[in-house]
Amino acid sequence: MDESPRPPSDQSPPPPPPGAQSHTGSPTDFLKGIVGKRVIVRLTSGVDYRGVLSCLDGFMNIALEQTEEHVNGVVTNRYGDAFIRGNNVLYISAAEPL
Repeated sequence: MDESPRPPSDQSPPPPPPGAQSHTGSPTDFLKGIVGKRVIVRLTSGVDYRGVLSCLDGFMNIALEQTEEHVNGVVTNRYGDAFIRGNNVLYISAAEPL
């Protein structure tokens, strides 16, 4: 049996590290808030696309402007506009503070 001391259950969790942002809201609110802003889109293949989010739909199909393709952290292509099919998207992240 584990006999290590356990913290009292009335203790609150530790505060977030300095500079960490805690956002509340739904994923839909987040996605609506980043339209028109710079984003990073990671594909299931590991390739990143960075650009300005023009629009997206309920299937996570994404349209980007001023797009750069990054493979292993190196820019491999630049596109004016890029369209990414949603089933290839692993995640989308804001590239600038919200």
